[in-house]
Amino acid sequence: MASAVKDSRSGYGPLLRTPGAWTFLLPGFLARQPFAMLTIGIVLLVQSTTGSYGTAGAVSATTGVAMALFAPQSGKLADRFGQRAVLIPGVLAHVAGVVALIILALAHAPLWALLAVAVPTGASTPQVGPMVRARWAARLGGSPLMPTAAAFESVTDEFTFVVGPVLATALCTGVHPAAGLVAEAVLTLAGGLLFAAQRRSQPAVHRSQAGDRPRVSALSVPGVRVLIVAFLGIGAVFGGMQVSLTAFTQHIGQPGINGVLYGIFAGGNMLAGIACGALAWKVGPRRRLLVAYGLLALATTPLWAVTAVPLLGAVGLVVGLCIAPALITGYTLVESLVPAAARTEAFTWLTGAVALGQAAAATSSGQLADRFGPSMGFLVPLAGTALALTVLLALRAHLLPRSSTVAAGAPADGAEAPVPALSEDRERELARA
Repeated sequence: MASAVKDSRSGYGPLLRTPGAWTFLLPGFLARQPFAMLTIGIVLLVQSTTGSYGTAGAVSATTGVAMALFAPQSGKLADRFGQRAVLIPGVLAHVAGVVALIILALAHAPLWALLAVAVPTGASTPQVGPMVRARWAARLGGSPLMPTAAAFESVTDEFTFVVGPVLATALCTGVHPAAGLVAEAVLTLAGGLLFAAQRRSQPAVHRSQAGDRPRVSALSVPGVRVLIVAFLGIGAVFGGMQVSLTAFTQHIGQPGINGVLYGIFAGGNMLAGIACGALAWKVGPRRRLLVAYGLLALATTPLWAVTAVPLLGAVGLVVGLCIAPALITGYTLVESLVPAAARTEAFTWLTGAVALGQAAAATSSGQLADRFGPSMGFLVPLAGTALALTVLLALRAHLLPRSSTVAAGAPADGAEAPVPALSEDRERELARA
């Protein structure tokens, strides 16, 4: 299936000229757009019907937790049976869950009913982003264009987080509190089915054959577990910013600028992502991740103390600028840490970690905003990134690309596989890391 593209150049031009790329890029962009609308749509709808940010955050968090727990299983099934076989039933189930959640919220159903529906809604969220990344990895193989592809995907993700929250907020505040989730369901159905129809670009299916060694999960790779912690912290920034900005703008009587402020934050992320993809890095990915994460933790420090809207927008922009390098480098490391047979699963673990961190932060920020004021919710991004940075620094050795990384089908009894010789380029890269 994969036709590895060997190109000594980097940059978006050579990347976008990759044969077959546009067949999955355009449908993938449409299909992932609803992801940025889901949590903010839930927060705005449930807060409107209950009057509580804590309740809205709890429902949103339940959706995120369910997605985080089930996303890796979706990725594992996609590696084994193909993306189309997983995506179509997932899209239909997700749309049904969103419709049920809207009906219950408008009917002022009790919290337990909203939480019960939030579980399947989150669990069935289509994992289009990881699937697109897996298609890039299948197409590019070990090409120098892989970091550029990771940057391009980060830019695409952040563009959706610029458009999605603004669109959802405008629909919820200007049309109807449920309009944001209605749009999310429609886009999920149309985009998901269109993306699933692109069969030629999907990665090869890695089915187990009789006599094959047991398949190894991406979670067995130590570097993946470290990256999961890092992405939990990044999710804490997203979740804390969403709920805290919503509470802050409601508190000052300007709910309409919530989407604008969040769009500025996401726009900073997108701009940094564009720059990261255009650069030819001479610093190893591990060092880039540690530096970017340190700057991210530092940037979140003043959020809770800011009370002026223009200054909050400026600080949010800086926070956004610091997220992209960490995200891009984390996704780039997957290609060198994880074998192809478990790569979609690895990407979904990271995406799920963002969702889980976002969910926990939404709940914590909502509770803090209800009890102590909207600004206190901004302490959650700071705490999340500081804890994750501590873990990254302590376990950074696991992030070095190793030729002895566990491979799919590796011996289950712990025997070591032969270690192939490293190329001169790889040796120089590891030395710089």
